[in-house]
Amino acid sequence: MRKLAGISTAYLGAAFTSAHADYALNMRQGVTSTSQSVYDLHMIIFWVCCVIGVVVFGAMIYSIVNHRKSKGAVAAQFHESTTMEILWTVVPIVILVSMAIPATNTLLAMEDTGDAEMTIKVTGIQWKWKYDYVDGDAAGVSFISSLHPDHNQARLLGSGADVTQFGDNYLMEVDNPVVIPTGKKVRFLLTAADVIHSWWVPDLGWKKDAIPGFVNEAWTKLDEPGTYRGKCAELCGKDHGFMPIVVVAKSPEDYALWVAEQKGAAAAAAASADREWTAEELIAKGEQVYTANCAACHLANGQGVPPAFPALAGSAIATGDLAAHIDRVLNGKAGTAMAAYRSILNDADLAAVISYERNAWGNSAGVVQPAAIKAAR
Repeated sequence: MRKLAGISTAYLGAAFTSAHADYALNMRQGVTSTSQSVYDLHMIIFWVCCVIGVVVFGAMIYSIVNHRKSKGAVAAQFHESTTMEILWTVVPIVILVSMAIPATNTLLAMEDTGDAEMTIKVTGIQWKWKYDYVDGDAAGVSFISSLHPDHNQARLLGSGADVTQFGDNYLMEVDNPVVIPTGKKVRFLLTAADVIHSWWVPDLGWKKDAIPGFVNEAWTKLDEPGTYRGKCAELCGKDHGFMPIVVVAKSPEDYALWVAEQKGAAAAAAASADREWTAEELIAKGEQVYTANCAACHLANGQGVPPAFPALAGSAIATGDLAAHIDRVLNGKAGTAMAAYRSILNDADLAAVISYERNAWGNSAGVVQPAAIKAAR
């Protein structure tokens, strides 16, 4: 028993020590006017509660000390008091109104997406985010943002991985962050392709659910360049914990450069879909696409987690009819977690990942060119 108690004490001590690193006494102030308003509202209500607590507990303690039986206190006998009735009705109303007015103003401001200077559509997908720039200088830019490959590889390795290299940002880094310009009001349209997700970046001061078949709105405006991290705040499936969000605010000049890079990359991707790829190119590219999009369910070794996530190694899909394989990846499978990738990946990426799946883990079923994907669409 003594040994067990010692082990328990050591375990609890270690747990509390590790938890202390992330322990905070107060709410995050954030970096936007919205987050500051939320923080100010929180502090107003906090101090109102403190005053109420001091008055109530002060009266209780005073009564306990000064009106106790040992001092000969005798309870007053009365049936009602009009004054007290009025006081305990009016005072709470005044308190509630004093809190409701700033709360209402804050909520109205948070929901006001009018006068936005640009719009970004955010789509939650198990387990990544898709960003479509609807208008503005970046109109037409679209990409998938997933857990960074290095972080993904480390978490798949489990206890054998060295995560100290990632510092405090382990599992909070992505391959493609969403980039916005400073000084502009940005509207976000949030939805989902499969299940309910929730887009949450604490420094922005709000979070919004991304719901299939429904569009939520939110906005932000960042005045200083910086990187702000968040995550999905809705339990959305087995890899819910590996769905980070990274928002990068850039100066207008740097943002313009980023837009030019994105449009150049999109043009290169479109051009790549029109040429013939070698088998080696397709398989090498396909491994990268598979790791970013498919390994979460089917695992890096292609063995999956049956029956929910079937194996691809030796499977009828990955070694059988090519048209059926293309259809499955393009259109998904209803009633399962297999998403439709036709709107998520481009033709070259789709051809590459299908080619990789048909030639990895002992499979040997040939490759497919981007032109075949384009035709199948």
